Amino acid sequence: MDYQQLSDRLEAVATHIQQGDFIADIGSDHAYLPAYLMLKNQISGAIAGEVVEGPYESAKHLVESLNLIDKISVRLGDGLAVIKPTDQVTAITICGMGGTLIRDILDRGIQHGVLTGKERLILQPNVGEKILRQWLVSHNYQIVDEELIEENHKFYEIIVAEKATEMTELTPNELLFGPVLLTRKNPIFAKKWQQEVREKYRVIDQLKQATKNQDEKLKKLQQDIQQIEEVLVND
Repeated sequence: MDYQQLSDRLEAVATHIQQGDFIADIGSDHAYLPAYLMLKNQISGAIAGEVVEGPYESAKHLVESLNLIDKISVRLGDGLAVIKPTDQVTAITICGMGGTLIRDILDRGIQHGVLTGKERLILQPNVGEKILRQWLVSHNYQIVDEELIEENHKFYEIIVAEKATEMTELTPNELLFGPVLLTRKNPIFAKKWQQEVREKYRVIDQLKQATKNQDEKLKKLQQDIQQIEEVLVND
């Protein structure tokens, strides 16, 4: 992957960046996304944040080689700590991490006064989407858009959220499947959750063959399967 040809998931993330945005890309992975957006004149500028020295140096090298040092500021720091009070950030992208880690990054951002609520959040968790949605809802964010893509036999969800004036409640199904994704239910949606059901049945078979005291785990798995199958049947 390079700055001219993004992966499918980052390409999908790029479509949710609005024209003229100033983005903070956290865990920037060599600054591919900001560089791509800048070269397309889609954004006015960017911060590429990295917590690891190696990717930070790689990001600096790419930005310098493209003569974008006046447009993309590469910074070494933990999560949203790379954002300064004077930065006019309009969108924050956090991609390729677990939902729990993204949640913790956002949580620390609020605690330290960096996440103000004025920024649109474009989040791409690899796992733990439900945990992330629960955090967004509990902090008065409304999920305004979602996308589900498949790349290299893996499924990725993109969640776009904006601060709401009042709290938005989500049903258990909306938390698990995504409120926007539930309304669309495209073929990838069915494929992902059918695969999830198969995996849960596989685990059930293993538990049944394992030692005793697995009743609670079996019950939880069967409840999960029922929830998924009810949604798939109602498609």
